[in-house]
Amino acid sequence: MITDPFFYLCAVPAVFLVGLSKGGFGGTIAVIGVPLMAFAVDPVTAAGILLPIMVVMDLIGLVAWRGQFDRGVIVSMLPAAVLGIFVGYAAAELVSEDGIRLILGLLALWFVADWVFKSRHVTEPKPRNGLKAKLWGAASGFASFVSHSGGPPYQVYVLPLKLAPATFAGTAVVFFAVVNAVKLVPYFLLGQFSPGNLETSAVLLPLAPLATLTGIWLVRRIDTAVFYKLVYAFLVPVGLKLVFDGASGLLS
Repeated sequence: MITDPFFYLCAVPAVFLVGLSKGGFGGTIAVIGVPLMAFAVDPVTAAGILLPIMVVMDLIGLVAWRGQFDRGVIVSMLPAAVLGIFVGYAAAELVSEDGIRLILGLLALWFVADWVFKSRHVTEPKPRNGLKAKLWGAASGFASFVSHSGGPPYQVYVLPLKLAPATFAGTAVVFFAVVNAVKLVPYFLLGQFSPGNLETSAVLLPLAPLATLTGIWLVRRIDTAVFYKLVYAFLVPVGLKLVFDGASGLLS
Protein backbone atom coordinates (compact mmCIF):
# COMPACT_ATOMS: atom_id res chain seq x y z
CA MET A 1 0.00 0.00 0.00
CA ILE A 2 1.20 3.51 -0.79
CA THR A 3 1.98 5.52 2.36
CA ASP A 4 3.56 8.64 0.84
CA PRO A 5 1.57 11.71 2.07
CA PHE A 6 2.24 13.52 -1.23
CA PHE A 7 0.43 10.74 -3.09
CA TYR A 8 -2.72 11.27 -1.04
CA LEU A 9 -2.40 15.04 -1.48
CA CYS A 10 -2.81 14.32 -5.21
CA ALA A 11 -5.11 11.30 -5.01
CA VAL A 12 -7.84 12.68 -2.73
CA PRO A 13 -8.80 15.61 -5.02
CA ALA A 14 -8.37 13.34 -8.05
CA VAL A 15 -10.81 10.77 -6.70
CA PHE A 16 -13.27 13.49 -5.66
CA LEU A 17 -13.24 15.06 -9.13
CA VAL A 18 -13.74 11.65 -10.74
CA GLY A 19 -16.67 11.07 -8.39
CA LEU A 20 -18.31 14.36 -9.34
CA SER A 21 -18.06 13.30 -12.97
CA LYS A 22 -19.44 9.84 -12.21
CA GLY A 23 -22.42 11.53 -10.58
CA GLY A 24 -23.04 13.30 -13.88
CA PHE A 25 -21.53 16.70 -13.09
CA GLY A 26 -18.74 18.07 -15.26
CA GLY A 27 -18.45 15.06 -17.55
CA THR A 28 -14.87 15.26 -18.73
CA ILE A 29 -13.32 16.19 -15.37
CA ALA A 30 -12.90 12.45 -14.78
CA VAL A 31 -9.90 12.51 -17.13
CA ILE A 32 -8.04 14.69 -14.62
CA GLY A 33 -7.82 11.70 -12.27
CA VAL A 34 -4.88 9.80 -13.75
CA PRO A 35 -2.79 12.88 -14.70
CA LEU A 36 -3.25 14.38 -11.22
CA MET A 37 -2.27 11.15 -9.48
CA ALA A 38 0.61 10.78 -11.92
CA PHE A 39 2.37 13.64 -10.12
CA ALA A 40 3.05 11.10 -7.36
CA VAL A 41 3.06 7.68 -9.08
CA ASP A 42 3.43 6.40 -12.63
CA PRO A 43 0.29 6.60 -14.83
CA VAL A 44 -0.11 2.81 -15.02
CA THR A 45 -0.22 2.51 -11.23
CA ALA A 46 -2.62 5.46 -11.02
CA ALA A 47 -4.97 3.84 -13.53
CA GLY A 48 -4.87 0.51 -11.67
CA ILE A 49 -5.71 2.19 -8.36
CA LEU A 50 -8.53 4.27 -9.82
CA LEU A 51 -10.42 1.58 -11.74
CA PRO A 52 -11.90 -0.34 -8.75
CA ILE A 53 -12.96 2.97 -7.21
CA MET A 54 -14.59 4.01 -10.47
CA VAL A 55 -16.54 0.75 -10.63
CA VAL A 56 -18.01 1.46 -7.18
CA MET A 57 -18.88 4.99 -8.31
CA ASP A 58 -20.56 3.54 -11.39
CA LEU A 59 -22.78 1.31 -9.24
CA ILE A 60 -23.89 4.32 -7.17
CA GLY A 61 -24.59 6.30 -10.33
CA LEU A 62 -26.59 3.46 -11.88
CA VAL A 63 -28.87 3.35 -8.85
CA ALA A 64 -29.28 7.14 -8.74
CA TRP A 65 -29.98 7.60 -12.46
CA ARG A 66 -31.84 4.32 -13.07
CA GLY A 67 -34.18 4.57 -16.04
CA GLN A 68 -32.83 7.98 -17.09
CA PHE A 69 -30.72 7.37 -20.16
CA ASP A 70 -30.90 7.64 -23.93
CA ARG A 71 -31.20 4.14 -25.33
CA GLY A 72 -30.23 5.25 -28.85
CA VAL A 73 -26.87 6.62 -27.69
CA ILE A 74 -26.08 3.47 -25.73
CA VAL A 75 -27.03 1.11 -28.56
CA SER A 76 -25.10 3.08 -31.18
CA MET A 77 -21.91 3.76 -29.18
CA LEU A 78 -21.38 0.98 -26.65
CA PRO A 79 -20.54 -2.00 -28.93
CA ALA A 80 -17.91 0.12 -30.67
CA ALA A 81 -16.54 1.22 -27.29
CA VAL A 82 -16.08 -2.41 -26.22
CA LEU A 83 -14.21 -3.04 -29.46
CA GLY A 84 -12.05 0.01 -28.75
CA ILE A 85 -11.15 -1.39 -25.31
CA PHE A 86 -9.89 -4.66 -26.76
CA VAL A 87 -7.99 -2.87 -29.52
CA GLY A 88 -6.28 -0.93 -26.73
CA TYR A 89 -5.51 -4.16 -24.89
CA ALA A 90 -4.14 -5.84 -28.02
CA ALA A 91 -1.91 -2.83 -28.67
CA ALA A 92 -0.98 -2.24 -25.03
CA GLU A 93 2.74 -2.54 -25.70
CA LEU A 94 2.59 -0.32 -28.77
CA VAL A 95 0.37 2.52 -27.61
CA SER A 96 2.05 5.73 -26.50
CA GLU A 97 0.08 7.14 -23.57
CA ASP A 98 1.63 10.56 -24.18
CA GLY A 99 0.53 10.54 -27.80
CA ILE A 100 -3.01 9.64 -26.77
CA ARG A 101 -3.02 12.43 -24.16
CA LEU A 102 -1.85 14.98 -26.73
CA ILE A 103 -4.49 13.97 -29.26
CA LEU A 104 -7.28 13.99 -26.68
CA GLY A 105 -6.19 17.37 -25.33
CA LEU A 106 -6.15 18.95 -28.77
CA LEU A 107 -9.52 17.37 -29.51
CA ALA A 108 -11.02 18.78 -26.31
CA LEU A 109 -9.71 22.29 -27.02
CA TRP A 110 -10.92 22.17 -30.62
CA PHE A 111 -14.34 21.07 -29.42
CA VAL A 112 -14.57 24.00 -26.98
CA ALA A 113 -13.43 26.46 -29.66
CA ASP A 114 -16.07 25.11 -32.04
CA TRP A 115 -18.73 25.57 -29.35
CA VAL A 116 -17.62 29.12 -28.46
CA PHE A 117 -17.54 30.37 -32.02
CA LYS A 118 -20.30 28.34 -33.67
CA SER A 119 -22.21 25.54 -31.96
CA ARG A 120 -23.44 27.49 -28.91
CA HIS A 121 -25.41 29.74 -31.26
CA VAL A 122 -27.28 26.72 -32.62
CA THR A 123 -30.42 26.09 -30.59
CA GLU A 124 -31.50 22.86 -32.26
CA PRO A 125 -29.76 19.56 -31.39
CA LYS A 126 -27.64 18.05 -34.12
CA PRO A 127 -29.10 15.02 -35.91
CA ARG A 128 -27.88 11.60 -34.86
CA ASN A 129 -25.38 9.84 -37.06
CA GLY A 130 -24.77 6.11 -36.69
CA LEU A 131 -21.29 6.17 -38.23
CA LYS A 132 -20.12 9.06 -36.06
CA ALA A 133 -21.55 7.36 -32.98
CA LYS A 134 -19.54 4.21 -33.71
CA LEU A 135 -16.32 6.10 -34.48
CA TRP A 136 -16.49 8.23 -31.32
CA GLY A 137 -17.64 5.24 -29.30
CA ALA A 138 -14.60 3.24 -30.38
CA ALA A 139 -12.32 6.22 -29.67
CA SER A 140 -13.87 6.59 -26.23
CA GLY A 141 -13.36 2.92 -25.37
CA PHE A 142 -9.77 2.99 -26.59
CA ALA A 143 -8.92 6.20 -24.68
CA SER A 144 -10.68 4.92 -21.58
CA PHE A 145 -8.58 1.76 -21.62
CA VAL A 146 -5.32 3.67 -22.07
CA SER A 147 -5.77 6.29 -19.33
CA HIS A 148 -9.43 6.52 -18.20
CA SER A 149 -9.82 9.43 -20.62
CA GLY A 150 -12.85 8.32 -22.63
CA GLY A 151 -14.87 11.41 -21.72
CA PRO A 152 -13.74 13.86 -24.45
CA PRO A 153 -14.42 11.59 -27.47
CA TYR A 154 -17.71 10.46 -25.91
CA GLN A 155 -18.82 14.05 -25.47
CA VAL A 156 -17.79 15.09 -28.97
CA TYR A 157 -20.73 13.01 -30.20
CA VAL A 158 -23.19 13.30 -27.29
CA LEU A 159 -22.98 16.97 -26.25
CA PRO A 160 -24.30 18.35 -29.58
CA LEU A 161 -27.40 16.14 -29.17
CA LYS A 162 -28.43 18.55 -26.36
CA LEU A 163 -29.96 15.93 -24.08
CA ALA A 164 -31.65 17.07 -20.88
CA PRO A 165 -29.08 17.21 -18.03
CA ALA A 166 -30.56 14.20 -16.19
CA THR A 167 -30.67 12.15 -19.40
CA PHE A 168 -27.16 13.27 -20.32
CA ALA A 169 -25.86 12.28 -16.88
CA GLY A 170 -27.70 8.96 -16.80
CA THR A 171 -26.56 8.02 -20.31
CA ALA A 172 -22.91 8.73 -19.45
CA VAL A 173 -23.24 6.68 -16.26
CA VAL A 174 -24.62 3.65 -18.12
CA PHE A 175 -22.06 3.96 -20.93
CA PHE A 176 -19.00 4.19 -18.69
CA ALA A 177 -20.30 1.69 -16.15
CA VAL A 178 -20.23 -0.95 -18.89
CA VAL A 179 -16.91 0.33 -20.27
CA ASN A 180 -15.25 0.15 -16.84
CA ALA A 181 -16.69 -3.29 -16.11
CA VAL A 182 -15.28 -4.61 -19.39
CA LYS A 183 -11.89 -3.01 -18.61
CA LEU A 184 -11.57 -5.10 -15.45
CA VAL A 185 -10.63 -8.16 -17.51
CA PRO A 186 -7.72 -6.71 -19.54
CA TYR A 187 -6.48 -4.71 -16.54
CA PHE A 188 -6.34 -7.94 -14.53
CA LEU A 189 -4.53 -9.74 -17.34
CA LEU A 190 -1.99 -6.92 -17.50
CA GLY A 191 -1.30 -7.27 -13.75
CA GLN A 192 -2.61 -3.86 -12.72
CA PHE A 193 -4.51 -5.17 -9.68
CA SER A 194 -1.53 -5.85 -7.43
CA PRO A 195 -2.19 -6.26 -3.67
CA GLY A 196 -0.56 -2.87 -3.05
CA ASN A 197 -2.76 -1.14 -5.62
CA LEU A 198 -5.91 -2.76 -4.24
CA GLU A 199 -5.03 -1.79 -0.67
CA THR A 200 -4.51 1.81 -1.77
CA SER A 201 -7.84 1.72 -3.63
CA ALA A 202 -9.52 0.55 -0.42
CA VAL A 203 -8.08 3.49 1.52
CA LEU A 204 -9.47 5.96 -1.03
CA LEU A 205 -12.79 4.13 -1.50
CA PRO A 206 -14.79 6.03 1.20
CA LEU A 207 -14.53 9.13 -1.01
CA ALA A 208 -16.46 7.36 -3.79
CA PRO A 209 -20.03 7.67 -2.46
CA LEU A 210 -19.49 11.20 -1.13
CA ALA A 211 -18.14 12.55 -4.41
CA THR A 212 -20.61 10.69 -6.63
CA LEU A 213 -23.65 11.74 -4.60
CA THR A 214 -22.39 15.34 -4.63
CA GLY A 215 -22.23 15.21 -8.43
CA ILE A 216 -25.77 13.82 -8.61
CA TRP A 217 -27.03 16.54 -6.25
CA LEU A 218 -25.46 19.28 -8.39
CA VAL A 219 -26.88 18.00 -11.70
CA ARG A 220 -30.42 17.89 -10.29
CA ARG A 221 -30.24 21.52 -9.15
CA ILE A 222 -28.57 23.30 -12.04
CA ASP A 223 -30.35 24.97 -14.96
CA THR A 224 -29.86 23.27 -18.34
CA ALA A 225 -28.08 26.26 -19.94
CA VAL A 226 -25.76 26.66 -16.95
CA PHE A 227 -25.08 22.91 -16.87
CA TYR A 228 -23.84 22.82 -20.45
CA LYS A 229 -21.73 25.95 -20.02
CA LEU A 230 -20.03 24.33 -17.02
CA VAL A 231 -19.41 21.08 -18.91
CA TYR A 232 -17.76 22.95 -21.77
CA ALA A 233 -15.81 25.11 -19.30
CA PHE A 234 -14.37 22.00 -17.64
CA LEU A 235 -13.05 20.89 -21.03
CA VAL A 236 -10.60 23.82 -21.18
CA PRO A 237 -8.32 22.96 -18.20
CA VAL A 238 -8.69 19.27 -19.02
CA GLY A 239 -7.60 19.85 -22.61
CA LEU A 240 -4.69 22.07 -21.59
CA LYS A 241 -3.55 19.54 -19.00
CA LEU A 242 -3.66 16.66 -21.50
CA VAL A 243 -1.80 18.67 -24.15
CA PHE A 244 0.89 19.71 -21.68
CA ASP A 245 1.36 16.17 -20.31
CA GLY A 246 1.33 14.58 -23.75
CA ALA A 247 3.74 17.07 -25.34
CA SER A 248 6.08 16.97 -22.33
CA GLY A 249 6.20 13.18 -22.44
CA LEU A 250 6.82 13.02 -26.19
CA LEU A 251 9.57 15.65 -26.05
CA SER A 252 11.36 14.28 -23.00
